[in-house]
Amino acid sequence: MEKKVYSTSGKELRTITLDDKVFGLPVNDDVIYYAITNELANKRVGTACTKTRSEVHGSNAKPYKQKGTGNARRGDKKSPINVGGGTIFGPKPRDFSYAIPKKAKRLAMKSILSLQAQSDRLTVVEDFTVESGKTKDLVKILSNFAKDERTVIILKDDDAKIKQAGRNIPNLSFLAYNRLRAHDLFYGRKVILLEGAAKNLSDFYAENEKEAK
Repeated sequence: MEKKVYSTSGKELRTITLDDKVFGLPVNDDVIYYAITNELANKRVGTACTKTRSEVHGSNAKPYKQKGTGNARRGDKKSPINVGGGTIFGPKPRDFSYAIPKKAKRLAMKSILSLQAQSDRLTVVEDFTVESGKTKDLVKILSNFAKDERTVIILKDDDAKIKQAGRNIPNLSFLAYNRLRAHDLFYGRKVILLEGAAKNLSDFYAENEKEAK
């Protein structure tokens, strides 16, 4: 698959051939769904907690005698049918995280990259950084490619300066080529792929395929 490479000012520079094994695969909707739900589940804190009748603070005394009052029998004021009593089958702290196979995760990432490339949401831009670390400098560059929409920039390395410049920009997220997130990548309305990151992605997934064999 061939894509145009743009300068930071939005001018067309050249064309680049993207690896079809990463950017030209058929889109697998099922594995994308599994990867996104897995990420969301792993982010859940799972700290919701309610008290059962044994954990509620209060007297164990019987509120009134068993017989002769005409009321239903009642053991104590901590009964779940009372206001302020315990909760039946309420949530308790738990771990929602689970693992999916590495092959499925890699296939999901390649499927999303292929989807974005085929739908023209993916734009390849020459390698750049923001030496000043100032937000206005990065906004000037982004204005040539994205207009107030959820944007993802895929970096070729861990560039602290560009992250510093973009941390105050709403709807902007950064992903390293070797630590992609399915949720951010799938829901990005505009994906800006640095030219160096495109090559790194091809090498990264080629190495993973060799290790899997």
